Amino acid sequence: MNILLINHYAGSPALGMEYRPYYLAREWVRAGHAVQIVAASYSHVRSRQPEVVDQPVNEMIDGIAYRWLPTPRYAGNGAGRAWNIARFLARLWREAPMLAARFKPDAAIASSTYPLDIWVARRIARLAPGAKLVYEVHDLWPLSPIELAGMSPRHPFIRLCQRAEDAAYRDADVVVSMLPKVQEHMAAHGLDPRRLVIVPNGIAPDDWERLPEPLREDVVSAISAHRAAGRLVVGYAGSMGLPNALDTLLDAAKLLRDRPIGFVLVGDGHERARLAGRIAQETIGTVTCLPPIPKAQIPSFLGAIDVAYIGWQRVPIYRFGIAPNKLMDYMMAGCPVLHSVEAGNDPVAEAGCGFTVAPESAQAVAEGLQRLAATPTMQRRAMGERGKAYVVAHHTYPVLAQRFLDAIA
Repeated sequence: MNILLINHYAGSPALGMEYRPYYLAREWVRAGHAVQIVAASYSHVRSRQPEVVDQPVNEMIDGIAYRWLPTPRYAGNGAGRAWNIARFLARLWREAPMLAARFKPDAAIASSTYPLDIWVARRIARLAPGAKLVYEVHDLWPLSPIELAGMSPRHPFIRLCQRAEDAAYRDADVVVSMLPKVQEHMAAHGLDPRRLVIVPNGIAPDDWERLPEPLREDVVSAISAHRAAGRLVVGYAGSMGLPNALDTLLDAAKLLRDRPIGFVLVGDGHERARLAGRIAQETIGTVTCLPPIPKAQIPSFLGAIDVAYIGWQRVPIYRFGIAPNKLMDYMMAGCPVLHSVEAGNDPVAEAGCGFTVAPESAQAVAEGLQRLAATPTMQRRAMGERGKAYVVAHHTYPVLAQRFLDAIA
């Protein structure tokens, strides 16, 4: 097959998130298919941007053809990001005839976090004889910005996203969702449930088979300092935004100041500077906040800590389920997990690889961490092994990529 994957934020191991497009495409290429990814030249979730000036740039990464469309830089979630999205979609719309004619896709996948790329993917699918239109759902938009960011349902951007979501469910031949509890929502917006397939996030086994890259020295020093002080080391690796509930973790750390528990946070995001400021201003001496590390160092980081933390806000939208990348890494590393969440699904509880506590409750997080600290080392290790076995059984990209292919073939 010739598979065209449109994902505004697509990345790679060298560039940073989003990783899912790369890992799915790599498996499809290994299976003998041709994959063309089209992405924006600038994304706030990447740690490094491709070198693009004012014209599209083509690049081959591990057999995957990437086409980077020039887009402006931005900060935050305001007008700059909206302009970045508009520029990407406008350029992609102009390139649609060329992509359809030259690449001749058998499947055109609209996979950006927002749903507005469905119209461009539909245009390409209609221009390419026999091509299937596929809509991949990462988060439910426009419900996510309404419930997570408080945007009004009457906002013009939200109304536009709603039109796009409805069009996607009406027109797509196949809808692929990472979230497992979306059937009723999608059916209410016009989707025939028979066109829905669930393909969650996962891990690439070969990333864990090679010798892990050594940790950066500042991370090693931070972990060593906590160990020297006799502390259990709690780690977090990933984005630092409001949805990640890191304020709750800092509040829990304050409650645990006098307990032998230390925290090492590595990552980047809109909230990183503010969180670092909180740590300094409130003298939370048991917390170290450091810049992001390369993905190749994540196994080393997770292997060096005792417990991994992942938290969420208490918002209704998680009733549709969650599919966090970082949790898959935590579990694959055999790391016991403290999960602060209330959602339609809970992989930590399903796997028995840690404890789940209420979201947005510093007291609950503090108590959960104390329970893990009091759990004998061998029992924590057994939790971690259960998490790894669960991921290997249900969440490896070779399995997920084939499930995706079976749905669109």
